[in-house]
Amino acid sequence: MTETRPAEAWNNVNSDVVRQFRSDNGKISSGMFKGARLLLLTTTGAKSGKERINPLAFTRDGDNYVIIASKGGSPTHPDWYHNILANPEVGVEVATQSGVDQFRAYARIAAGEERRRLYAAQAAVMPNFAEYQKKTERKIPVVVLEPRRQT
Repeated sequence: MTETRPAEAWNNVNSDVVRQFRSDNGKISSGMFKGARLLLLTTTGAKSGKERINPLAFTRDGDNYVIIASKGGSPTHPDWYHNILANPEVGVEVATQSGVDQFRAYARIAAGEERRRLYAAQAAVMPNFAEYQKKTERKIPVVVLEPRRQT
């Protein structure tokens, strides 16, 4: 019997969430993220150059989407964060009332007062984000996804 390493376990969870999201118009019907409002972030691997997909909690700030690189309060940044630093052009899939909206976006890192405001907005919706910051010494990055819509 092989032991599942934590990274492999998360990859399995993520794959299941992506499958559910895409097969049920953005709804998550089972597992630890059942009922959660998530988006799918597609990045290009910083080292591999391969496409990577991560389901993430989000908030809105006007037309922009906001995601937090918390990694549950881990001392290290999530891989997707390193990917957007290297390749800030990303893909986004998000559920809407009429189905799933897919678009390209530019990912930028919020700083200063904007970062504080956006992090607080996420923590107000999901209080566990406030706990994540308490668990780590790193300043958890806040990422703003600015949609690049074709006109």
